[in-house]
Amino acid sequence: MSNAEVVNIDRSWTVTKVVALVVAILSAGYMAPWAVAAIRDVRHWSVFWVNLLLGWTIVGWIFALVMSLRARREVIVY
Repeated sequence: MSNAEVVNIDRSWTVTKVVALVVAILSAGYMAPWAVAAIRDVRHWSVFWVNLLLGWTIVGWIFALVMSLRARREVIVY
């Protein structure tokens, strides 16, 4: 009898899987101001560009978050 075993040669390490998960979570957090703006129906494209281009600085990310939380423009229709 043989104790042969089939093993995937492209198997990734546990560290790689953890790093991939952390990067995915951080990416979602990085674009969070844009998601908030889109959900709240504020001008989300301006928030998107500020967040994308300046979000890597903490000040830019906070500025994008403040933009996404500003008051919505509403019109009263009779």
